[in-house]
Amino acid sequence: MPGCYPTGALLGLAPLVAHRLADLDRIVIDSISGASGAGRKPELGLHFSELNENARAYGVTRHRHTPEIEQELGALAGRPVLVAFTPHLAPLTRGILTTVHVPLTRQATAAELAEAFRGYYRGRLFVRVLPPGEWPETKQVAGSNFCDIGIGVEPRTGRGVVVTAIDNLVKGASGQAVQCLNLMAGWDEATGLRFPALYP
Repeated sequence: MPGCYPTGALLGLAPLVAHRLADLDRIVIDSISGASGAGRKPELGLHFSELNENARAYGVTRHRHTPEIEQELGALAGRPVLVAFTPHLAPLTRGILTTVHVPLTRQATAAELAEAFRGYYRGRLFVRVLPPGEWPETKQVAGSNFCDIGIGVEPRTGRGVVVTAIDNLVKGASGQAVQCLNLMAGWDEATGLRFPALYP
């Protein structure tokens, strides 16, 4: 089962890699996580007075989830993949918002990319591809096993931009574990996971 950061990153990149639309050596991933991703340990940097009104990057240039992201993308691509990954901690309780910048191998519109994503995730209950121009938010997936994905193309540079939102405690952890158990046991993969998000 992938970690919470790799889940958001991989779900946002898999269709582009599978369709050979991504330059596999120049992918940049930035993720923002809520404090619950660090667990319940009583560290100074996780105290409310330190987190509130603050945002910070950590594990810059050397985060432990980078090899996992590269490994899984490489398995999908059939060759090594290089990514630059930087996580950030923000004053949220839960959720991960990931933004991926991908040089494309050919010109494509946001609508074309969205169609590739919809085709790739067709029949996947817990992945919701938003219409081009709509962007996911962490509150929209809070307390759920969903991953919401927004897709765009930056006209000035031609880069693809993908934004994913997951709940780090559900889709990034326990919910994903239940989903994997369901699949391994031959059960409906949504067993125990059909419940509404916490918001609104």
